[in-house]
Amino acid sequence: MSSEAAHVVEFPGGYTRSVGPVIGRFLTELRDGRLVGVRTAGGRVLVPPAEYDPDDGEAVTGEFVEVGPAGTVRSWSWVPRPRPAHPLDRPFAWALIQPDGADTALLHALDVGVFEEGADPPRFLKTGMRVRPKWRQERTGSIGDIECFRPEVTLINAPTRLEYRLRPGRALDRFLQGIAEGRILGHRCPECGQVIVPMKGLCPRDGVPTTEEVQVADTGTVTTFAVNNLPDPRAPEVPFVSAYVLLDGADLTMLALVAGIPADRVRIGMRVKAVWRPREEWVASMDNIKWFEPLDEPDVPYERIKDYV
Repeated sequence: MSSEAAHVVEFPGGYTRSVGPVIGRFLTELRDGRLVGVRTAGGRVLVPPAEYDPDDGEAVTGEFVEVGPAGTVRSWSWVPRPRPAHPLDRPFAWALIQPDGADTALLHALDVGVFEEGADPPRFLKTGMRVRPKWRQERTGSIGDIECFRPEVTLINAPTRLEYRLRPGRALDRFLQGIAEGRILGHRCPECGQVIVPMKGLCPRDGVPTTEEVQVADTGTVTTFAVNNLPDPRAPEVPFVSAYVLLDGADLTMLALVAGIPADRVRIGMRVKAVWRPREEWVASMDNIKWFEPLDEPDVPYERIKDYV
């Protein structure tokens, strides 16, 4: 029958040792917010500095070189559940980081953001990531003077809004008047006979003026579409679909949002109908139509709309 007992080695007052001139210089520079390495006889810069070149055992030159502070992650290991003694209380990575100007890498904690305990490593965490140290406010001359490393800023999310006033020409003004009345108007070309929606005052095919008004339906067919994953204040959710819709009675497609159906179920040939805002909200703006939603009708065969795809 075997037995065991716990043994603890502890230095309550701390373990004191001399560090020598090389490591001492490294720690002194850390206290002052700088990273340094030492140059070997072969010209390499070692970080953290060592008294001897690990390749050939020769003494280093004593020439200290300031490096970093930015560096590159050479390898990393994810810690999904930090222990009490770890430097961070949330998931982080141990990483080998090669400071700019150095030929070796040092091991330190890499903070990539706030994640729940047990989380998988984020997709953006990868070898080659550029990082910078986060220095402590109060430094004492230890490797802990660097609280952790953090990724360099490569993306920002800046709220952007552009507001401008559009002065419509006669054709567009008349089109918007129709929208304000709940009607979608187009122009018929006197040469080719196609109905142009929105009306433009000329035929894009023949280049001739157009004046004959034609009211078209607010139903149509999706001819092509795109799934968008970036938020848009006009869209009900993300992802959302923007599509070219061929309105019944028109010969040119019109760009519009499609909603009321999951984005992955939108398809070419799908029949849709405009969803208008409440009548009391109507103004001379395309905002009167919130989006198009599916109709309970069979899809239009591809052969009938292939020229609009």
